Amino acid sequence: MDFFEPPLDRRPTSSSKWNRYAGRDVLPFWVADMDLPCAPFILEAVRERLEHPILGYTEPSEEINAAFIDWAAETLDWIVEPEWLVWIPGVVPGFNLAARAIAARGARLVIPTPAYHPFLRVPEHASLDAADSPLVLAGDRWEMDFDHLAAIMPDAAGLLFCNPQNPTGRVYEKHELETLAALALEHDTVLISDEIHCGIVLDPTCRHRSVAALDPAVANLTISLFAATKTYNFAGLNAAIAVIPDATLRERFSAERKGLVSNISPLAYAATLAAYRDDSDWVDKLNVFLAQNERLVRAAVERSNVLSMTPVEGTYLGWIDARAIDPDDPTAFFEAHGLGFSPGEDFGGRGFVRFNFACSRSLLERGIERLEAAVRSV
Repeated sequence: MDFFEPPLDRRPTSSSKWNRYAGRDVLPFWVADMDLPCAPFILEAVRERLEHPILGYTEPSEEINAAFIDWAAETLDWIVEPEWLVWIPGVVPGFNLAARAIAARGARLVIPTPAYHPFLRVPEHASLDAADSPLVLAGDRWEMDFDHLAAIMPDAAGLLFCNPQNPTGRVYEKHELETLAALALEHDTVLISDEIHCGIVLDPTCRHRSVAALDPAVANLTISLFAATKTYNFAGLNAAIAVIPDATLRERFSAERKGLVSNISPLAYAATLAAYRDDSDWVDKLNVFLAQNERLVRAAVERSNVLSMTPVEGTYLGWIDARAIDPDDPTAFFEAHGLGFSPGEDFGGRGFVRFNFACSRSLLERGIERLEAAVRSV
């Protein structure tokens, strides 16, 4: 694990994560951006592309399409056709474009909550009604409430969800995805599946599955969104792929891009190609390291007797129930103790905080020390 130590100083890089608390003794554990070095072969691919002195407008190559298709077959057990791929400069533009593309199909957009906070603004952007479906806590994991979904999905244009789930860290099981797919087929509801965290699976008993890979009929009702940026930590080089098997959906999605979506940087294509060609054990080692970090955070939370946190199956984000400290917004309390978390209210989870534990072990240990001191002060 030496590659992930020592901690890197990001303050001279104008990092959004670290700039938020500039001049304050607050450690940032908020935005989903790893404080870990990018994979060396990703950096090498970018350096190699820089050997060509022109960085002009660039299109996706047959080479990068083939790399993604091979990756999907190997990783997702899904045979993807080249014409299904639409390249976009990020997953966030992708799910906003998807919502606009399906707006004519119904009145509402269903979103299981808590959810990645840009999800919550999508209905307004697409002139759709928001229909939240709260996840339910079943034992030590968060699950979709399928009875509630069945009641609100009729006349819905689509359902927007993420898998692995942000912020709760769930990796949905096959039977859960099958139940969701059955509801979508019954009500002719388009599934918009954000799978940007699919490479970050910490629990070795879990496996990421794409809902569209279950069945061709489900695939034809799904817009699946992928990017290598989270797994390989190159969020500053934005590139993503929308996989849309249905030709009509794909045409509508592509039409919504006009005048709104910029080109993708040639450096982002270079990094993405290297990621989808990766046959090393780098991601395996990363997941082992992140799983160890997760256990340290969860152990500290359990010792507190004040906070609670469900196990993180995927992502590097802990969803911590801090309502015993402040039922509305405990982030100010933690900031006063030197900890910068994402406020749960932004995700539809008032009284919670989201802890990004993707950082060096030494930085995490400093954060845990502050967490324990904060709890002792209650």
